[in-house]
Amino acid sequence: MRLVVIGGDAAGMSAASQARKRLGQDDLAITVFERGHFTSYSACGIPYWIGGAVTDRDKLVARTPEQHRQAGVDVRLRHEVVGIDLDRREVVAHDLAGGGETREPFDHLVYATGASPFAPEWARVRDAGVFGVQTLDDGQAIHDWLDREPAPRRAVVIGGGYIGVEMAEAMVLRGLEVTLLEKSPQPMAKTVDPEMGALVQKSMRGLGIEVVTGAHVEGLETAGGRVRAVVTPDGTLPADIVVLGLGVRPNVALAADAGLPVGPAGGVRTDLRMRVEGAEGVWAAGDCVETRHLLTGRPVHVPLGTHANKQGRVAGINIGGGYATFPGVIGTAVTKVCDLEVARTGLTSKEAHAAGFSFVTATVDSTSRAGYYPGAETMTIKLIAERRTGVLLGAQIVGRAEAAKRIDALAVAIWNKMTVEEMTSLDLSYAPPFAPVWDPVLIAARKATEAVHASL
Repeated sequence: MRLVVIGGDAAGMSAASQARKRLGQDDLAITVFERGHFTSYSACGIPYWIGGAVTDRDKLVARTPEQHRQAGVDVRLRHEVVGIDLDRREVVAHDLAGGGETREPFDHLVYATGASPFAPEWARVRDAGVFGVQTLDDGQAIHDWLDREPAPRRAVVIGGGYIGVEMAEAMVLRGLEVTLLEKSPQPMAKTVDPEMGALVQKSMRGLGIEVVTGAHVEGLETAGGRVRAVVTPDGTLPADIVVLGLGVRPNVALAADAGLPVGPAGGVRTDLRMRVEGAEGVWAAGDCVETRHLLTGRPVHVPLGTHANKQGRVAGINIGGGYATFPGVIGTAVTKVCDLEVARTGLTSKEAHAAGFSFVTATVDSTSRAGYYPGAETMTIKLIAERRTGVLLGAQIVGRAEAAKRIDALAVAIWNKMTVEEMTSLDLSYAPPFAPVWDPVLIAARKATEAVHASL
């Protein structure tokens, strides 16, 4: 059999590796087309490499092309697939380095093209210091620009989502003056509720980042091959580098052209085994697909490396003759801005309302350790629970050291449909260096239980 994989990062290479584990080279030939220069790398680590926490780019690479080739996977870098012919069962790839085209037949096809950063027309300029942050090639380009002479002094980050706040931190750590522009009333507006986003905004400003909310960008000013300013209705902001954090969209152009189904969330539609609906032998995984939200039952697009690796693994196991499924997501995510940690899981208040839930909320302030123990840091936890049943629907955490990973306990509770009252009895660990005697998760659950009882 012949397996062709489009995309050589998390989802695509996980699929290829799992299929190879189950079928040797005599039974399955695997060809991977990757338009960039790298395979199996951590795109999530790019801001931390640019900011200096990660000192070596190659530390972000989990497995090199040569390592994949030694395992019997034919990796072809700088090859961009430009067409999929389902009738002839072949893909057409363009050699970006050497020119020419290649036609590769397949019995199984894994579509793992990832997502594309949203870039308005005014941002589509070349060699001017305007960057998206999607691939390791993008990260290298930003790194090279920051090392140019004269060295950039002022950075403008457009968009206050995950990439925006992480890149704002990276620019601060590189010693630049940083302005973050966000069209919503507060950063991370799609991630956390407004009052939690306000905490993020306050902390970012405390770090010296100028946060401008309600911002609208009209264009850029460039001169001599370099960006000079970002133009807004309220004036221009000087900039030596501009980073776009405006979100991403599933990269489905090839799939749509081939007649593969694209769902309401904008991603390729698959079943639980990651098979593309209505296309025999075609699989899809990663940021290009949509998946089911386990709380709402609705299709969603949640581009995270965790999902991409799991989905690719599921596809590869099934291609190799095993059986695996990817049941869906609940939206768990975490990030940080310098020493501020932000986490969420499940639904925000806005999302719960849109899904038709009747709910109550509870917000508590607590500390990461016993208050008397050195190094105790404050955190705020917000829980969202269904009004009638008390089932946990969502959770958000904003705090400092040791705050954000508490979201995992809350994610497990949501995954298992626990009520906030059941959570108050959870046997969580305690010792003064690690938590107060009442962990912040338990305090929040107790307060949410009181809110549920009061609403009945």
